[in-house]
Amino acid sequence: MDPSLPCYILSFVLIGCVQSSLGDPQQHNETRHHEYCVLGAGPAGLQMGFFLNKAKRDYIILERNSGPGSFFNKYPRHRKLISINKIHTGRQNREFNLRHDWNSLLSDKPDLLFKRVSGEFYPPADSFPAYLSVFSKELGLKVRYGVDVGRIRAVLLASGRRYILTDQHAADYTCSVLLVATGLWVPQEVEFVGSDLVEGYESISTDPEDYRNQAVLILGKGNAAFETAQSILGSASRVHMLSSSPVRLAWQTHYVGDLRAVNNELLDTYQLKSLDGLLEARLEKVVIAQRKEQSSRRRRSGVEKREKKGKLFLTLNKYLQNRGEKNDSGVAGEELPGFHYDNFSMRKPYDRVIRCLGFRFNFSVFDGSACPPNSENAKGRLPGVTAWYEGKNTPGLFVLGTAAHSRDYRASAGGFVHGFRYTVRAVHRVLERRRHGAKWPSTRLSTSQLQSWILKRVGEASGTYQMFEVLGDVILLRGSHCEYLEEFPLQALPRLSSLSGHGVSDHGLIVLLMQYGKTKIDFLGRSRAETDWTKAWKSNFLHPVLYYYDTPPTDEDMKLRPHGWPLPRPKAIHHMVEDFLTEWDGPVSHIQPLRRFLEHAVQTDLRSFYAESCFRFSLTHRKPPLFCQHGYLKQQGVAHDRQPWQNVDVAGLTPAETDSDASGADPALPNYLSGAGASVSSGLKLDL
Repeated sequence: MDPSLPCYILSFVLIGCVQSSLGDPQQHNETRHHEYCVLGAGPAGLQMGFFLNKAKRDYIILERNSGPGSFFNKYPRHRKLISINKIHTGRQNREFNLRHDWNSLLSDKPDLLFKRVSGEFYPPADSFPAYLSVFSKELGLKVRYGVDVGRIRAVLLASGRRYILTDQHAADYTCSVLLVATGLWVPQEVEFVGSDLVEGYESISTDPEDYRNQAVLILGKGNAAFETAQSILGSASRVHMLSSSPVRLAWQTHYVGDLRAVNNELLDTYQLKSLDGLLEARLEKVVIAQRKEQSSRRRRSGVEKREKKGKLFLTLNKYLQNRGEKNDSGVAGEELPGFHYDNFSMRKPYDRVIRCLGFRFNFSVFDGSACPPNSENAKGRLPGVTAWYEGKNTPGLFVLGTAAHSRDYRASAGGFVHGFRYTVRAVHRVLERRRHGAKWPSTRLSTSQLQSWILKRVGEASGTYQMFEVLGDVILLRGSHCEYLEEFPLQALPRLSSLSGHGVSDHGLIVLLMQYGKTKIDFLGRSRAETDWTKAWKSNFLHPVLYYYDTPPTDEDMKLRPHGWPLPRPKAIHHMVEDFLTEWDGPVSHIQPLRRFLEHAVQTDLRSFYAESCFRFSLTHRKPPLFCQHGYLKQQGVAHDRQPWQNVDVAGLTPAETDSDASGADPALPNYLSGAGASVSSGLKLDL
């Protein structure tokens, strides 16, 4: 454990107690009104608090416990986070480093990072509430602790829709916008015969000695289940894991919520036949039961055996006979699978059965006027939200953080801190536009700057990198210039104008996003990566993709998009070939094909030139190339001692201040790339 961690934890406790006492209502039945109410002081709630505080909005964060991030005071049960805390990246670029810092929240303070409380790659769980406490204190966020909201309802007033939150003291908080950041903390359960004999992940012992020489069955195959299994491998006699689906490995699916390597030691003991194992069955069809006491002893192989009292057997519903009571947890010998099938995998009894099925959203505090619907995915465990994270049929109620994961469930990182810190920022930008008339932040660039800005973004941006296929940069083409909008929700593109305040011109738009390949391959196999830029569209790992539309996609287009595609078919699409170093700065493999694509989209020559070439063009052409117009003719040439694509910042590429070159000069490229022959390649697909 980090030696400074106890100090942070003590500070966190003291701060929580002080703020909790200050937040206690002095009178019951009083009503407080704020424009924004944030429910929950976890990472999502505090992240939204930062943005509201920075914008000087009227808000309050309500937390039922005595300090922030209370979920992490108990979970994960075995007290080790699996979120990466990679401190040393070899880079000083803060935005790039956030790609590998999965715990820090966004703020204006460059040193307000998670590494202040822990330097471990997989940090202890106690460090997260300590970090959140430091984050809240240093930013001066308005948090009221000890407020346990038990009822949420909506009313329609003359001034508009209001949400009323009632706490344990019958005090009411009213707000125009409710931001629900409560996370998922209600254990997910499945009802089946004998479910009352099952222990829950939330209450099991975490002492391995309590499982000494016991046979344990774990229901579930997620990280919580494997975390539990891993903790008892050395003490239990055997560990079996049961769920309806096979194990999904994060390194195969690219979904961080699937089984991580840090928890998968049981896969070794299973595959190497060391008593542990994995099985599949629908939990609704299984029965956990105790053997009914027999008056007679069974004789097998000449040895008398009596089943030990208290052992738990697994059987199936179809073997139960004449059940008088639905939940009767006793079974006779002929109701066990081994009676019908002597090679049944789970024919031996267990000492304990543990449920590790994850968590679900707490819908119980909402009445009918304010309750968002259950999501269509994730087995209905999450609330259904729009593409901009507003509850469906609940205008003015937004869902933040893990609870909003239904938008990208099992597809991206929206259920985790390193993903939802960016979706929270997107929600704040939507609110700033809707309620305060502020446009989505944008950068005005000359068209000659566009390529350099794109290269800068794909090389360092964290939001689109973490929220791949969910958030993307939108480039609004305006002829000689463009407007660059960062991290817009892709599924909300049909509402681009209303949500951002930016219109789309006749020149169209380009959407830049990150995505994985769609072909199932052996991700550890010899041919797993594509390195040929002419086959960039075959890239399997994360890589940038640009979609060009002459008109914005409609809602109908989004519904009819090809299966697995984040966006509808565009006018033209360009894949930048995957890069092992995730830098995408190769002049041949990345920059030249990108320039050709952009030239097609903007219908302009985007080549960059040295001053001597611009001088010659100025003497021989009525209209020199655009780069020379924006650079040389404004007395800005290209330095000979550096490669332009590698030094965007040094070259002076700052929004609305100076113009700069966009790519490497053509003379530095191989001859076979010059001319029209390179304008269309396998990395560029036109008019699909």
